[in-house]
Order: sequence, then C-alpha cells, then structure tokens
Amino acid sequence: MDNRERIINTCLCKQTDRPPFFFYFGPWDETISRWRSEGLQGDWRDYFGFDPGIIHVNVNLGYQPWFESALLEDKKETQIVRTHQGITAEIRKDGGSIPNYLDYPVKDRASWLKLKERLNPENPDRFPPNWSEEVKKYNNGDSAVQLGCYPYGLFGTLRDMMGVEKLLISFYDEPDLVREMMDYLTDFWLNIFENVCADVRVDLIHIWEDMSGKTGPLISPAMIREFMLPNYKKIKDFANKHKIRAISLDTDGNCTKLIPLFMEAGINLLLPFEVAAGSDIVSYRTQYPSLAIMGGIDKREIAKGKEAIDRELKRISPMFDYPGYFPALDHLVHPEISWEDFQYFVYRLKEMIFK
Repeated sequence: MDNRERIINTCLCKQTDRPPFFFYFGPWDETISRWRSEGLQGDWRDYFGFDPGIIHVNVNLGYQPWFESALLEDKKETQIVRTHQGITAEIRKDGGSIPNYLDYPVKDRASWLKLKERLNPENPDRFPPNWSEEVKKYNNGDSAVQLGCYPYGLFGTLRDMMGVEKLLISFYDEPDLVREMMDYLTDFWLNIFENVCADVRVDLIHIWEDMSGKTGPLISPAMIREFMLPNYKKIKDFANKHKIRAISLDTDGNCTKLIPLFMEAGINLLLPFEVAAGSDIVSYRTQYPSLAIMGGIDKREIAKGKEAIDRELKRISPMFDYPGYFPALDHLVHPEISWEDFQYFVYRLKEMIFK
C-alpha cells in the first residue's frame, strides 16, 4: 500500500497495512534552536524515515495582495508591527511569547467590504508562475494532496480578521455580518478550489478553526449549527462532486461537544486532541469508531524522559487496535522536549507502527 492510499484509507477508517508515519505538526523555532545546541544537524525529519505524508497545494487562499508588513514602533524588548494579514501586534524581540494583538482589519461592515477587495478568487496571481510544474508534482508524487491549510477556516479566519473578542460579540450584535463573511469566504475558497481541481487530483480538504479552549468551544453548538454547518455541508458537496474523499478539521482545546456536529457535516478527520484540555482519544475511539483521529499523544509527557514516554505510549496503545488513527503529538513540539527524548519517542512510536 502506498503512502497516498494509506492516508486516505486511514481518513476513512478503513483497514491499512499499518498506520501512517509522519508528523503534521513539527517543532517550534525555539525547539529547533535547542536541538541544534544538542547535536541536531540538517533537517530533523531526515533522522527517522518518515512517510511522504501530506503536501499542501501552493495556492494563495488569503489576501491578494497581502498587507505590507511594517515596523510601527521599536521598544526596548518589544516591537509593534503590522503583519501581512493587516493585524497590528506587539511582539517580543526574542520571539518568546504569544503576541499582544492590538488591532484588526475588520471593525464593521464598511471595513469588511473594503477588505473584500483583497479577496477576489479570480486573481491569477493566486497561482504560482510555475503552476504546471507544481501540478506534475502533486499528480505524480506519493504525498497525499491537501487543499486548505492554516489559517483558513470559518471561525478561524474571522478571528484573524476581527479579533476573537469582536467576533464573539458580533455573533450577537451583528449576526448578519458574521453570516455574510462566512458565506462569502466559503464561496471564495470553493471558487479557487474549482480552478485547482481542474488540474490536480486532490485527496483531502483541510479546515482550520481553533475555536475551543480548555473547557470547551468558544461558541455554542447551536451557533455552529446556524452559522457554520451550512458552509461545511457546502464544502462536503464540493468534495463529493470532485471525488475528494476526506475532509479534515483542526481545532485546539476540548472539542468533545463539537465532534457530533463535525461528523454530521461530513468531516472525516479531527486533530490534534490536546490532552491538557481533557481530550482522551482512547475514549473517543470507542464513542466514534468512524471518526479518524490525528494526535492525542501528550506533548508534555515527552519532555519528562524515557519512562514517561513509555507510559504515555502505553496509554494510547489501544488506538493501534483499530483503523483510523494517525499517531502524533497533540500539537507542535515545544522547546522543553530535548533532542534525545524526542528521538527516543519517535523511535519507540515507529516500533509500534511497524510492528
């Protein structure tokens, strides 16, 4: 069974020769810096013999043109910058923390209409100049081909356009604006997807949301059903039309209450199932045998040494008794994990996959 077939069958919870062996989430930049001080040379992926995994189609699903990035103010330890997404943020110069977001491009319907000028799906500059060569790579390679990536989703993208606080209030104060933005973005992406699918054999569509916290979703399931589910189903209809067999969705935090909704919308694969937020993939596997699961291995335990790593892998080992599991950490590899411990974890995981 080749990599491409293995990934799609895993997304569909069908039997495979073995689980896929690749990591969707890699290390933080700070983690790489630590590993290099501990002996890493070259690309960390080269040490483990990973499968080809998933490749993203190189097409611009965001603003065209992007905003001009700029340094707005230079302070002693921080800088205030404008990002290519039009977000104003204060960031640490050492990159050691989450930015403090100060301003966003959408404040009302007028600013949304202005922003839409950058969201023309027919702009030819969305496709790279070497598109024909890219098409050959997608169609002839062994990587599964994915349309959609970070930071493109419904809640997720609106959060980056408005800010999370403004977005949450807008569900109540300006529901028509929220609905209009979500509907437009869905049609916008599907228009681009249509052009891609004219040339490329696509295996899965990916949606990025990050709409949950430690205690659950940031909006109610009822709101998701009202504002988002119709657009998810529109994406599912597009996938069916183009024989795209899998749809994946990424949301951090505890998504327990959302799983039935996502499955109803036709989503096959969820990730990353953060253990710190209460996610238990072994329990989910019993509850939802037709849901493909990626992640769910507690990244915190991997930083605690070999005994903790072995305990964590034993905890999730029942996942290997069923189809539909992508073994992986529950998010990016954080810098508390040493290069030695990470290598031990990956080699132990590899033993479980190739047993």
